[in-house]
Amino acid sequence: MASIYSLFIISKSGGLIFYKDYGSSGRMDTNDSLRLASLWHSMHAISQQLSPTTGCTGIELLQADTFDLHCFQSLTGTKFFVVCEPGAQHMESLLKVIYELYTDYVLKNPFYEMEMPIRCELFDLNLSQAIQKDRVALLGR
Repeated sequence: MASIYSLFIISKSGGLIFYKDYGSSGRMDTNDSLRLASLWHSMHAISQQLSPTTGCTGIELLQADTFDLHCFQSLTGTKFFVVCEPGAQHMESLLKVIYELYTDYVLKNPFYEMEMPIRCELFDLNLSQAIQKDRVALLGR
């Protein structure tokens, strides 16, 4: 079974700019993925404001019985989050690798416009390779 169920990338304004499903049993349609991204963006922003600690950057991990949701927010406000198996390890480092791929293949693409959906073949290819490496590393443990 794959440890990662799905990957979302949300723009700083809360729009879903990338979604990829990696074989989760309950596949979402487009409207559901948009709703989830919008809900997560709002919860993340509210958690920053309500946190009793100063300098809180928002929710980084949400644990449930059937999944974990790991989130990484870049300095520009773009959020990357994966929904994965409960207890999956090293998701923070995987999110940082995905962020590096985003900066290398999306942001440096002269045809990409900020806040628009990501349609970049090199990003998709390298993202698939990074996810596959993560799966192989998990199976080897």
